[in-house]
Order: sequence, then C-alpha cells, then structure tokens
Amino acid sequence: MIGGSPASTQERGGTHAKCPAYDEAWFESRATAGLQGLHAYDPGHDLVALRRRFDAHLLELGSNENPYGPSPAARAAVVGQMDALHRYPDPLGADLKRALAVTHGVDTTQILLGNGSHELLMQLAQAFAGPGCDVVFSRYGFAVFALATRASGATMRIAEALPLTAAMPLGHDLDAIAAAITPATRLVYLANPNNPTGTWFDQGALVAFMARVPPDVIVVMDEAYAEMTDADADAASALPLLRTHPNLVMTRTFSKAYGLAGLRVGYLIGAPGLVAVMERIRESFNVNGPALAACEAALGDAGYLRWACARNAEQRAALTDVLRARGLAVLPSQTNFVLVEFGAQAAALEIALVECDVVLRPMGGYGLPDWLRITVGTAEENRRLLAVLDTVLA
Repeated sequence: MIGGSPASTQERGGTHAKCPAYDEAWFESRATAGLQGLHAYDPGHDLVALRRRFDAHLLELGSNENPYGPSPAARAAVVGQMDALHRYPDPLGADLKRALAVTHGVDTTQILLGNGSHELLMQLAQAFAGPGCDVVFSRYGFAVFALATRASGATMRIAEALPLTAAMPLGHDLDAIAAAITPATRLVYLANPNNPTGTWFDQGALVAFMARVPPDVIVVMDEAYAEMTDADADAASALPLLRTHPNLVMTRTFSKAYGLAGLRVGYLIGAPGLVAVMERIRESFNVNGPALAACEAALGDAGYLRWACARNAEQRAALTDVLRARGLAVLPSQTNFVLVEFGAQAAALEIALVECDVVLRPMGGYGLPDWLRITVGTAEENRRLLAVLDTVLA
C-alpha cells in the first residue's frame, strides 16, 4: 500500500491514540538547542489592551518612548509615502544609508539597517556566536543580550555589575567584563548608556577596555540612548574608535530620541567586512518605505532633535530631584528614564498604579524586583505621575 499501513497512516495523521499532543512542549523538543528553555522578550504589559480599557487617559511611562513625538519633517515624509504603499521599499535603504553616512562621517559600506536595533543585536549573535562559543555581558544589561546569546546556542558569561555604592550603581564594571572574556568568547555586548539602569561610562574607560580585548573578539556597543546624553557627561561612543578597532560595532535606533518607535528602525555601524557578512542573513525589505523616508527626514531636522533632547534633560533632572526629595533611591541616568528603588512594595505598587491609569516598567525580569523603571514624560505627564504616586503611597 502506498504511504504505509492504515495503522501508520493514522498515527502520522493525528487520529491514533499514540499521536502526541502538538503543544508548546512538543514543538520545543524539536526546536534548536538554543531555543529550548528560552523565554520570549517580555514587554512588561499588554499595552494595547490597557489602551482599550483606559482610552486616552492611560499614562504610558514604561517603554522609554519620546513623549514629544517625531519631527514634523518625519511626519510629512510618512504622509508622502501613502501613494507608494503598493510598492516594495528600497531593499538597500540607500538614501537613508547615505544620510547616516554624512551624519556620522562613515562610509555607506559600514552601515546595516535593521527592524529596530533589537533585530541587529539578535543577528550579531546569529552570525558570530553559536554552540561552543561564549558571549559576555554585564548583569542588568539590556535584556536582548541574553535572548540573542541563548537563541544562538552560545554560553552566557555574565559579569557582575558595579555595587550600589559605586558612582554608577548597578552599571557596567568594565574590569569584570574584560576578566570574563575566555578563549571561547566571540562577542561582548555593552550598552552605553545602559538600559535599564540609565548608567554610563566615559570615553577613557572605553579606550582602556578595548586595549584589553583580544582582537578576535567582537565588541558590540548598543547606543540606543546616545543622543540623549549631556555633553558634559562624557558618555562613551564607539564611533570615534571604529577606524582603529575593526572588531568594534555600534548599534543605534530611531525609536528613542527621534520619536519613531512605531516605525521600528535601527542601524549598525561597523567594519565593511562585518556588514558584508551580516547582509547574508538580513531579511529582504526589512525596513519599510514610510520608515525609510521618515528616518531620513528626521536626520535632516537636527534642530528638532536638539529641542526634544533638551526637554528630556530638563524633565529628567526635575523628576529625579522630586523623587529623591520623597526619600526614594534614583540611579544616575543619561537616558529618557530613571530606575527607582521602591523596596519590597514595588510589585504591588506597580499593579496599583496600573489601576490608576499609570504604566511603569516592572523590573523583576531583570532580577531587580524592588525597582521600577520610569520613562521621563512631559512636564504635565510627570506632574500627573507624581500625584498618583503620592496617592498610592499614602
């Protein structure tokens, strides 16, 4: 009989008593080793459901978005793309790459575009790590570092963060990260400033760190919040070192300072050879047409970017001062959020705030259950937050 006996046909067709249950566990057992036991990225809340529940009253301070929105030029660029939605976008993103090259003083061959920097961080591990390899990053570093490492099948080497008594509490300990590098290490992930702590390290520290890194280890510097740093903070950037350190890579995003989180665009700048290898796994048309146009326009509106970042710096300082005046521990930050310690009541407090239409980011998934991350809002949003917080804490 073609196709086997009736019994075997029934077993494979799903009607036999011995047929397995095709549940998550069944599929996980057939997944790659890196995916087994891996948990999906946790966004913190079902924000769509909360928006429906609270309508326009929901105060969203949990996702580190720019409350001022994108540049008017970026908005106009999106509208200008409406008549071209039936066309595929430029698969190379050439115009945006040229604009980025001018902005950062690099060659277009050094740039790779991504569906957010999240995609690029994942692809770096996919391309350059794997079973038998080590990936090093700091405890309390960006959650995607662990996701990317485990999905690739590589081994995580987590360096302990700086103590709470340090100048940058819970921030990157670059000495510990360097010491964690082994002969099997292929990637090191850094974030500056770091999410979720908001802490940073300076350019001199980065130069000293790179001098300790073997030349065959790729160092990835996630700079998602770089545009928001104060000039006098001297927050390090990989950009000035790329020419002398071809094993150094920088990732940035348009989701934060540029206010384009809904369009999901990130980019990587590194050695042309690294970019060429990563192009082999880049999904075709991974950045859509309206997004390409909006990001190019946003780059051309430097005045709006400066204005939005200045407003963020003002409100970040004001919010930090007011929270500390209430006796709360607030970590130093050069981002558009602050990490605040609420103690054992943090989880219950976060739930109570949601019932009052205010969304913050719980930190249990980062191993910081006593802390909440608060996005810096507008002056009015911050006043509303503080009023609700005082009511709930009373």
